[in-house]
Amino acid sequence: MESFSLILAIVVVTALAFDFTNGFHDTANAMATTISTGALKPKIAVTMSAVLNLAGAFLSVEVANTISKGLVDETGIRPEVIFAALVGAILWNLLTWLVGLPSSSSHALMGGLVGATVASAGFDGVHGGVLVTKVLLPAVAAPVVAGLASFLATRLSYRVGGTGDTEATRKGYRVGQIASAGLVSLAHGTNDAQKTMGIITLALIAGGSLAPGANPPTWVILSAGLAIALGTYIGGWRIIRTMGKGLTDLEPRQGFAAQTGAATAILASSHLGFSLSTTHVVSGSVMGAGLGRKGGVVRWSTATRMAVAWVLTLPAAALVGAGAESVTDLGDWGTAAVAVFLVAASAAIWKISRREVVDHTNVVEETGEPAGVVTTAIAAVTPPPAGPLADSLTAPATADLRTAGLTATIPAPAAEPAPAAPPAATV
Repeated sequence: MESFSLILAIVVVTALAFDFTNGFHDTANAMATTISTGALKPKIAVTMSAVLNLAGAFLSVEVANTISKGLVDETGIRPEVIFAALVGAILWNLLTWLVGLPSSSSHALMGGLVGATVASAGFDGVHGGVLVTKVLLPAVAAPVVAGLASFLATRLSYRVGGTGDTEATRKGYRVGQIASAGLVSLAHGTNDAQKTMGIITLALIAGGSLAPGANPPTWVILSAGLAIALGTYIGGWRIIRTMGKGLTDLEPRQGFAAQTGAATAILASSHLGFSLSTTHVVSGSVMGAGLGRKGGVVRWSTATRMAVAWVLTLPAAALVGAGAESVTDLGDWGTAAVAVFLVAASAAIWKISRREVVDHTNVVEETGEPAGVVTTAIAAVTPPPAGPLADSLTAPATADLRTAGLTATIPAPAAEPAPAAPPAATV
């Protein structure tokens, strides 16, 4: 019983760790466009998002029930299976955060759970109908629907309001952007925080602490809400930069349209119990808003990398989850080995991320390509500009030259000694 209680505690702590990574990984969903357009300062934006994420966690449990009751056969799941699923989800979240790609934390969790369940109980342990209707289909439809809605809303905004971009117009849309960003944060709490609630509830059912079919206890709702709020406050600045600056350039009215469309789609999905990817929804909305403005562009190279990450999320997390489950199935030492691997891998990713720090001070800076070899070579041989140079780098100059604002950059060669006079002739 003591060993079982320990593994259950490990699962709960790991689930909250995943919830934390979900928070900083998905902060960009709510606040990237608000930060990039200047509607809110970065730290204020993430603080506001964190508070509303916590509030949203208490609004519904439909998505949590989808995970704890519908996706896998809860009667045949061991706590170790859920632990293995979380390992796959956390590592995928950290890897995509490291490279600044806004992939889906939700699909990472679903993939890890499916892979670990298949490794433990076979394909019969996964409810395929629920996986298709409430995970896969929304993954395809949501970004398309949200993108189309944002595209039409942006077009309507420019048609009704004209193309004028006065300070009063920008200020009005910035206020609207703040409100819509708050709505996205609230919606994110209703959807993503519930996924961790569902995982913890599933673990409690698997461990015999809850009856099958039970709803998440209050302490589970509160702890999941706090974990995702804390992660949101930390801020996933790398992904915020990609979403706010790397995908397209948005004006305040475009940001308002993108966030309003995304919030509507997420809230509707939460009400229906769809385990929706808020990342997919917001990314689709941002691209739709970018194309909705005349002359607006989408950086398709960035969009393509994001799409590849989306496609790989489920199978990659599933493979890691299945591998972790195979090791935990060897016994307590196997579970301990997986835990050590998770901590070591997470620490290594964090250390690598410190080589190029992205935080609230530089998140809105444009990132350019590094200079080429030719450009670097030319810069190396370019003569210094005219004018006074540092005293330490120049030779002494005469008073007249200093008065004229000029200094000598090349010292004069030393004078050769005069030849000695020939000796006088003697008689």
